[in-house]
Amino acid sequence: MTEETKNIYIVRSGEAALKGQNKPYFEKMLAERIKKLLKKFEGTEVRRHEGLIFVRTDKSVPEEDVIREMKKVFGIQSISPAVSCEPDMKSIGEKAVEYMMDLIEKKGVKTFKVEAKRADKSFPVKSPDIARRIGAAVLKGCKVLSVDVHEPDVYLFVDVRPGICYIYQKKIAGFGGLPLGTNGKGLVLLSGGIDSPVATFMMAKRGMQIEAVHFHSYPYTSERARVKVEELASILAVYCSRFKMHIINMLPVQEEIVKNCPQEETTIQLRRFMMRVAERVAKNNGCDMLITGESLGQVASQTSDALVVTDASVSIPVMRPLIALDKVDIMDIARDIGTYEKSIEPYEDCCTVFLPKHPVTRPKLAKIEKSESALDVEQLIETALASEEIIDIYPA
Repeated sequence: MTEETKNIYIVRSGEAALKGQNKPYFEKMLAERIKKLLKKFEGTEVRRHEGLIFVRTDKSVPEEDVIREMKKVFGIQSISPAVSCEPDMKSIGEKAVEYMMDLIEKKGVKTFKVEAKRADKSFPVKSPDIARRIGAAVLKGCKVLSVDVHEPDVYLFVDVRPGICYIYQKKIAGFGGLPLGTNGKGLVLLSGGIDSPVATFMMAKRGMQIEAVHFHSYPYTSERARVKVEELASILAVYCSRFKMHIINMLPVQEEIVKNCPQEETTIQLRRFMMRVAERVAKNNGCDMLITGESLGQVASQTSDALVVTDASVSIPVMRPLIALDKVDIMDIARDIGTYEKSIEPYEDCCTVFLPKHPVTRPKLAKIEKSESALDVEQLIETALASEEIIDIYPA
């Protein structure tokens, strides 16, 4: 493909730019992730240069399709569809006029402001003079336009680099964060509710690779409830890439808890067993930590006392990215990432099975451990793990 047959996209990283000597590693990971996601478009080129990533695609590929795919990539701060020209003032002026004429025709633009950047310090014209001269060329070539330095319809960006100049007019926001795979691997306890999918998204946004474990209580929970969780996971895989989900039946554990422990403790006892089983799964699959969707005080098992008792059952770190968020905030994120409508479908999960009428909200570890002594903890963990089924989750 020649330059004339390509669409050009300038991709800016977010926090990767602040990583000092590790910056090339983060940029490389980001470029590889973009390349992987865009491989469906034949002839795509992805190149890193001077802190930016440049993507070129065939002009036959719709711009909106390319933007939609790249906006799924964590680590991208912004994307600018651009055009290029030779780095001399005459060529830049001609290309700027052509570019603005197209915007006048398509969008009815009436005012503009030029902002110039001279990344090539050997270029003989300084940035303020580039802006002034290109603005004058646009005014001369596009008679219907006027300059508005305060609230223009369009900012015309001119970026002069060694051997090339880029012209563009918008910066499309990405999710930011860090490139997937740059920050370890975590196991998320994924339910069918609103919270845990959002927690998954937020940890993946911080560069963490994800695996998931889902607990059910079949036949008290239905097959359709499991399908719902698989569909939620597929939505998350759009952002997290393909991942494994471990599906485990907790019913035998629940039955023993109900039979041997005080009724008001059954929820916190089940939570402790879930964490223990998840810890085994995590260690068996190279995961550094557990991830949950708990928000402080939202339900009885998420009070500060309950979380302390829950964490005492495991030895690996537990990440709770939603811990200080209100439910409304969590719901807003769920809507933004496309999981909300699926999460509110009315199918049961295992935490609602044998739910006590008055669950303890301020459990004490010594009392919980005393009740737990009536259970064969290790045998129950092994029983749960014996039911494990592993499936691959692919993007929806």
